Amino acid sequence: MVTDSPVPRLGLGTWQNTDFDQCRESVRTALELGYRHVDTAELYDNERPVGAGIAAADIPRASVYLATKILHPRRTDDATRASIRAAVEGCLDRLDVDAVDLMYVHWPADYDLELVHGTLAALRDDGLLGGVGVSNYEPRHLETALNVDPDIVANQVELHPLLPQVELRKRCADRGVDVVAYAPLAHESVFDIPELETVAERHGVSVPRVTLAWLREKGVAAVPKATSEEHLRDNMAAREIELSDGDVATIDGIERTERFFDPDYAPEW
Repeated sequence: MVTDSPVPRLGLGTWQNTDFDQCRESVRTALELGYRHVDTAELYDNERPVGAGIAAADIPRASVYLATKILHPRRTDDATRASIRAAVEGCLDRLDVDAVDLMYVHWPADYDLELVHGTLAALRDDGLLGGVGVSNYEPRHLETALNVDPDIVANQVELHPLLPQVELRKRCADRGVDVVAYAPLAHESVFDIPELETVAERHGVSVPRVTLAWLREKGVAAVPKATSEEHLRDNMAAREIELSDGDVATIDGIERTERFFDPDYAPEW
């Protein structure tokens, strides 16, 4: 577990939230409810409304931990120093900010990781990035990245009770890299897991709250998607739940395993 991470434990995920007005309002609402971490990506096609939501919220920009991602295989061929810088500057332009707090490399794919991470480290030194992260990196990719840039902040991966990523979490902790969970509610499959229902009933709360509380117990930050105020409030309320050792053991004992995101450009898991 990384105990001094700058990444807030609960963030707002925005994948598939592409309606401009809805996205802007969900970001604004989340920030005014108390969220301080917003996650987006070049691929999501919503950086402009995310930026508009941050600007519309009655919250200082400096109080918002803003993360985005570049270099998705669907958008990128060969990466060069110039193309990486252009991608970063494009994100900043769409978000209408001078810098982001965290810039992820979206997938390891077939890029020259030494070139990618050397370039991003230089852009961080130039003040365009507060920190550099990676996403969907397996340990071998992470080691390559850390050999180039030992200051990698976080690895964002699919992580939930059906895919607890025990070994990857350990490797990240050993190297001082935080873990951020995307799809933390298992693509809504948490509602079909009896063990989670049992713990939720024991506490008299929703299954998503229990799931997010379990991730917090594991030292993992999470960026669940949400658009309605009801769901935003419910996810935020997970911070109030204290799971017992027995609760955690019940969830750890789930035997079903499922990965929901495994595109053809994914690494060999």
